[in-house]
Amino acid sequence: MNEQLYQYRFGNSKTHLGRYRLKFKDKVCRIIARGSMNSRLIEFIDNGERLNCSGNALRKVKSEE
Repeated sequence: MNEQLYQYRFGNSKTHLGRYRLKFKDKVCRIIARGSMNSRLIEFIDNGERLNCSGNALRKVKSEE
């Protein structure tokens, strides 16, 4: 199974939510589910933590194949 990997890009905000997002910035993840209104459930590859976020926060990781 060859799944697409993404990089989480949000995290530059002065609010408490922005500081929370900063710990996930630039980490590699995969999409578990897609929801309405461009929402995504993602799982980070390194620690398995899941996060509900906007699809705008994700960028494709180029494969080295």
